[in-house]
Amino acid sequence: MSFADKVVIVTGASSGIGAAVGIKFAEEGANVALVARNKVKLKEVVAKCEKHGGKVLVLIADVTKNEDVKKIIEQTIKQFGKIDILVNNAGIIRKAAVWDENAIDVFDSVMTTNLRSVVHLTNLAAQHLIQTKGNVVNVSSIAAVDAMSPEYFAYCTSKAGLDQFMRSAALEFSPKGVRINSVNPGPVRTDFEQNLGVNKSEADSFWDKTKNWTTLDRISEPEEIADLILFLASDKARSVTGSSYVIDNGCLLKRPYNI
Repeated sequence: MSFADKVVIVTGASSGIGAAVGIKFAEEGANVALVARNKVKLKEVVAKCEKHGGKVLVLIADVTKNEDVKKIIEQTIKQFGKIDILVNNAGIIRKAAVWDENAIDVFDSVMTTNLRSVVHLTNLAAQHLIQTKGNVVNVSSIAAVDAMSPEYFAYCTSKAGLDQFMRSAALEFSPKGVRINSVNPGPVRTDFEQNLGVNKSEADSFWDKTKNWTTLDRISEPEEIADLILFLASDKARSVTGSSYVIDNGCLLKRPYNI
């Protein structure tokens, strides 16, 4: 798969799936606009992308802020002149039961990041994607189709909404030649332990426990999710739109599981 001269926007690009996606697109010759809030981590990703010779645009932005979302699109067009692919990867997970005092605050925060920002970015990128007959790949979750636990109701709701938005948008964009799909990962090994402040031993214990949620007795690496995203963004998937691709090592087959 070659993405030579393609322009790709990747949100949440400083670590995990987003970083792997940005690097793989760069390996395939794309020019990438990397969006994240963590400047230090993003710098590491940029260095890996630049090794492959593609142009890299660094965008320190918060996708929950209207002005930042506008900046993402405007600066990408200013730098590269077009948008071929939008990968909506930025997302958060917050814990609260429906009856908790902070339930609405958690719900608003998660929905704003995981769903509203995707709608906003897609809205502003729309005309540019129509011009290039490009495509959108949203990073969803198996939580879109199966409730994880009561304390993650906001996350599950946001991902279910994200998938329905994807289908609705795919229906609208299809006559314009633009495809929209989602990937729905199960557990993926990321640097969550750094973000949550837990030590390596605790992190290793968590990943060992997580393997037991799957039928294949393994969890995915970010690069595996990136491979699927690149496939969906490529001409090899030219007949695919409005689809959710589960990539979970059989996690949904082995319910119930608890996080």
